[in-house]
Amino acid sequence: MSTENDTEGETTRITRKGQVTIPKELREEFGLEEGDELLWQKAEDGIRVRKATQSAGRGMLVDDDVPDEKREEMAEEMEAEIRERRRTEWQP
Repeated sequence: MSTENDTEGETTRITRKGQVTIPKELREEFGLEEGDELLWQKAEDGIRVRKATQSAGRGMLVDDDVPDEKREEMAEEMEAEIRERRRTEWQP
């Protein structure tokens, strides 16, 4: 299933509660982890699912003279910290 032009894909079932399992290979390839949000969109040919990003707010608290590379590095560090807190603090 790992080819870019693969139109067959892999099937999963929808549970009674409307939940679906994202195949492990896709979770790994796109960096999806527990707690990440997904965006579901209507498309002409079906449904499009994308990882929701927080990029709209990036840079609002950073000075204008901070280089793009540093901004991206800071954003990645914040995302990693949030994921870690989800794993450790937000578990029942």
